[in-house]
Amino acid sequence: MSTPDGPDFTLGDVAREGLIERPGTDPVPHDGTGRVDLSFTVHTLAEDGGAVPPTQRGVRVPPGVTVFDAASWNGIAIDSTCGGHGTCHKCKVRVEGGDVPVTRHDVRTFTGGQLAEGWRLGCLVHATRDLAVEVPPLTTRPKAATVGIGRQVILRPAIQKRYVELAEATLSDQRTDLARLTDAIDDLELTADLHVLRRLATVLREADFKVTAVVIDEDLIDVEPGDTTSTRYAIAFDLGTTTVVGTLLDVGTGTPLAVASTLNRQQPFGGDVITRISATMMDKEALGRLQSAAAVTLADLASRVCREAGIDPGHVYEVAIAGNATMTALALGIDPEPLGVAPFVMSSAQPPSVLATDVGLSLHPRARAYFFPALGAYVGGDIVAGMLATGMDRDKRTRLFIDVGTNCEIVLSDGETILSTAAPAGPAFEGGAIRCGMRAADGAIEVIKVDPHATGDDPAVTLGVIGDVEPRGLCGSGLVDAVAELVRVGLLDSSGRLVPDEAAHDIAPALADRMSRIGEERVFLLHRPTPDTDPAECVYLSQRDVRELQFAKAAISTGWSLLLEQLGLEHRDVQQVLLAGSFGSYLSPASAVRIGLVPQLPVLRIVAAGNVAGEGAKMALLSVRERAGALALLEEVTYVELSDRPDFNDAFVEQLAFHS
Repeated sequence: MSTPDGPDFTLGDVAREGLIERPGTDPVPHDGTGRVDLSFTVHTLAEDGGAVPPTQRGVRVPPGVTVFDAASWNGIAIDSTCGGHGTCHKCKVRVEGGDVPVTRHDVRTFTGGQLAEGWRLGCLVHATRDLAVEVPPLTTRPKAATVGIGRQVILRPAIQKRYVELAEATLSDQRTDLARLTDAIDDLELTADLHVLRRLATVLREADFKVTAVVIDEDLIDVEPGDTTSTRYAIAFDLGTTTVVGTLLDVGTGTPLAVASTLNRQQPFGGDVITRISATMMDKEALGRLQSAAAVTLADLASRVCREAGIDPGHVYEVAIAGNATMTALALGIDPEPLGVAPFVMSSAQPPSVLATDVGLSLHPRARAYFFPALGAYVGGDIVAGMLATGMDRDKRTRLFIDVGTNCEIVLSDGETILSTAAPAGPAFEGGAIRCGMRAADGAIEVIKVDPHATGDDPAVTLGVIGDVEPRGLCGSGLVDAVAELVRVGLLDSSGRLVPDEAAHDIAPALADRMSRIGEERVFLLHRPTPDTDPAECVYLSQRDVRELQFAKAAISTGWSLLLEQLGLEHRDVQQVLLAGSFGSYLSPASAVRIGLVPQLPVLRIVAAGNVAGEGAKMALLSVRERAGALALLEEVTYVELSDRPDFNDAFVEQLAFHS
C-alpha cells in the first residue's frame, strides 16, 4: 500500500497489539471469484447439560470471509465476546480441509497438540477454500440471577378484563356494537382499534353477546367470547448485554409462573455495548441483524416460559423490557451510534410504547411492549428498573447500588439526594480478557479458598466449581476470589505483583509450588490435573489477569468514591451496599471488600440484590403506579459524568492498589 505523502507500507507495519493478525499466504490461494463451501458440524448441549446429536450445516460464502463471520451470517453461534476482532480468544473451532495458517493468537490460545488437530480461532481463519468446521457447544443457559430484591406492590396492572352480558340489538335499540360494549363499561373511556372492530360483530353474535373486553390502560385491544377474566398474563424481560431473563406473570394474582434465561444472541457482534455499536458503524446491515438477534432471543424466552407454564401465548397481553440504552435502541432498531461517541446522546429518554410484534414477539396480536426510561446513555432502563425494585427513592438510609458488569452503573442515595454514574469496568468480571476466563457455566471456578500452611491431607487450594465437574476455566466471581485470597496470604503485593518465588516459599510454603511461568509471564496454578501437566494446560491466574481486575475494580471504586465525596460522605457512612445483576449475586462480599471493589464495610452491610432489573420489570407490569414511579426517577436522579471530573485520573490511580 502506498500513500501520496510517504513510502509504501504494509498493514503489519502499523498493526496494534491485540488486533487481528492476518494469516500468511495460503498454500493454494483462491482466485477471489465465485464461492467457497463451508461444512459446519455444530455441537450443542441439552437443557439438562447432556449432549445431543450434532447438526450439520452447509453454507456458501465469498472467498476470504472469516469462519466466524460465515457462521454468524448464517445463524450459527460461535462463542465470542469481542465481536470477531481477535482479542477475546473464545471463538474456538476445529478446522479440516488443508494447512490452515497458525497466528500468534492461536499459539497463545491452544497447546501444540490442539494446533496439530486443527484448532484455531474462527475470526482468524479466512475461508479461501472449502473447509469442514467443527463448532464446540455454546453456553446457551449461563448461570444467571433470575430473581432479586423487590418490593410488594398494590396490584393495579395496565391489563384489565371486564366480563359483560349485553342485550342484543333490536329495531328500537340500534346502537352500534361498539357503543353497546362501551356503554356497559362506563367507568372507562375506551378506544378501539381496527383489530377489535374486525372481530367485534362476529364474536358478539357467536358468544350470544356474553363477552370479555380486554383493555390496556383505556385501549380496547380485543373482545373474547365468554368469561376469560381469569386469564391475564404478561412477561417481564431483563434484556442484558450478556444474559436475558424472562419471567411469565399472572397479573391477576401477581404470581410468577415460569422463568428462563439464555445468552443474548447478539453475542457474535461483541460481548459489550461498544463493540456492538461499532458493528453498526462499520456495517450498515449490522443494525438489522442485531435487531433480529434481539427479537429471536426474546421470542425464544417467551416461547419457553409459556410452554413451561402451559399458557397459550395468545393470552399474553403485555411485556415489560428493562435494558440498558444500547440494548433498548438495538431491540427497537434505533441507530445506536450517538450512544458510542461523545457527547453520548440518546434518541429519547422515554422509548415509545410499541406492539410486541414490533420487537419480534408472537403473543396476542395487540400485545404491548413497555420499555423502561433511561437516565443517560450509560445509566439505562435496567438501572431505573433496579432503583424502582430496591426503593432507592424511598429509603432514608445511605445506600450504594452497584451493578457490576462490562459497564458498571453506580447509584448513591443519602435519603434525600440521588446521584448516578457509570464506570467502564471492561469485560474482566464476565471472563473476558482473562487467560482462562469463561462465563459462569458448568466447569467455571466460582469460589476459591487457599490455606498457605496446609499440611498432610488438607488441601492448600479449595475450589468451588459450577456443576461440580472438572474445572475448565475461571468466571468473574472466581477471579475476584482468587485475587482476594492471594492478597490475603501475601502472594500478591499491594501493587498487584506476584511476589518472587523465594518470598513465596517463606510466605506460603503450601502454595509456593503453584507459582509458575508460562513463557515470560508469571502465573499461579489454580487447578493442575496431574503433577506433570504443562502449566499452559492448567487453569491458572496470570499476572495480566490481575492487572485486568485491578483496572476494572479501580474504575468502579473511583466512581463510588467520587459520588461519596460529592455528597460529603465517607466509607463508614454507607449503611447498605446492593450488588446487582448475575455477577453481584455470586460475588463473595468479603472478597469484594478485600480488593476494594466496594467500601471497607462489615460484610453484613453488603447485600446480593440479584436480578433487580427483572424485579423492576415485574413491578411495572403489576402496577401502573410503579410505572409512573419509574418515570419520576428521571427527575429525581442526578447523573454525574466522570470524564468531566478533573480529579478522576488521580482518584483512579489511588484506587489501583490492594490493601491486605
